[in-house]
Amino acid sequence: MLLKKYKPTTPTLRYRIVPIFKDLGDYRPEKSLITVIKKSGGRNNLGRITVRHRGGGHKRRYRIIDFKRNKINIPAKVHSIQYDPNRTSSIALLHYADGEKRYIISPSGLKVNEEIVNGPEADIKVGNTLPLSKIPLGTFIHNVELKKDKGGQIARSAGTAAQLLAKEGDYAQVKLPSGEVRMIRLECSATIGQVGNLEHENISSGKAGRTRWLGRRPKVRGVVMNPVDHPMGGGEGKSSGGRHPCSPWGWITKGYRTRKKGKSSDKYIVKRRDK
Repeated sequence: MLLKKYKPTTPTLRYRIVPIFKDLGDYRPEKSLITVIKKSGGRNNLGRITVRHRGGGHKRRYRIIDFKRNKINIPAKVHSIQYDPNRTSSIALLHYADGEKRYIISPSGLKVNEEIVNGPEADIKVGNTLPLSKIPLGTFIHNVELKKDKGGQIARSAGTAAQLLAKEGDYAQVKLPSGEVRMIRLECSATIGQVGNLEHENISSGKAGRTRWLGRRPKVRGVVMNPVDHPMGGGEGKSSGGRHPCSPWGWITKGYRTRKKGKSSDKYIVKRRDK
């Protein structure tokens, strides 16, 4: 993906850096692999807002992604690499030898017409998916499973990658993008390589309207609200709250740990994430 920076002819365009997709090609999404995605506007089944600052945005069609990569030892050819409006990474359309088509997350370096395969006997090559037990130490991986056959859950966004550090007993030690080192069972699978679209971190919206296109509504600071609306609201002039930063319901929001003590997955964490 390429980036376009605008000349600062207006205040909006001064900081605007947007992606352009000439290098991806003008491909329509595969009809058999798209479905309707219904927007909730952050509301639950009672119509009440449970997630704030969501609503509006452009209409999208959801591309069904194969996170499980469970077609074993069936070679697939990369037909095209396409844009996906539902995620930061690009996606690759695979045509399997048996005629089936599937979308996967496109790793960096994957080219059109390349052949990739899933399974324990696959080569250590970008785009191939293998169990952790078959991957050499030090390899960068993405789309990593936490439970066998559940599908990849870790390192799926643009530019991310985990690293296989060690193998001991039934577990592998994997360094996650956050810096956390975690134990994952060796039978869980992962895909070789780093997720593509590395330039995504350099994108700058440039104006509030562009975030509205993405379905994000404005966020208002608590200190500029009235006392009836927020614990930090009110005060004469530009007051800064007078208490520790908190949510509208009084929960401390900076430095307060919300993770439950004694969580069952704590025993799999070897090293906490970088601060």
